[in-house]
Amino acid sequence: MSAQEALQRIKQDIESNPVCLFMKGTPDAPQCGFSAQVVHILNSYGVKYHAVNVLADWDIREGIKQYTNWPTIPQLYVNGKFIGGCDITAELHRKGQLAEVLGSVQK
Repeated sequence: MSAQEALQRIKQDIESNPVCLFMKGTPDAPQCGFSAQVVHILNSYGVKYHAVNVLADWDIREGIKQYTNWPTIPQLYVNGKFIGGCDITAELHRKGQLAEVLGSVQK
């Protein structure tokens, strides 16, 4: 897969899924603590989300970093908008603001 193809696939995943999480591993088997934390937070809301395992494809792993100019993974997108990584997602959750962000999403 070329870098351009990876960016197109990333864009399609984000636009096709109201909640999209780019993570290391899968929701059932996260491969890093930060990804596990975001999965736990999302699961606590009972919201349906699409997860992309960046470890399965190097081009996607590097492409997602370029897509938003954000160097770390996981990355959470809601309704096509970049929300942030683990720290930002956890902070929004602690402040009760993530519920508002996810409120517009169908469960």
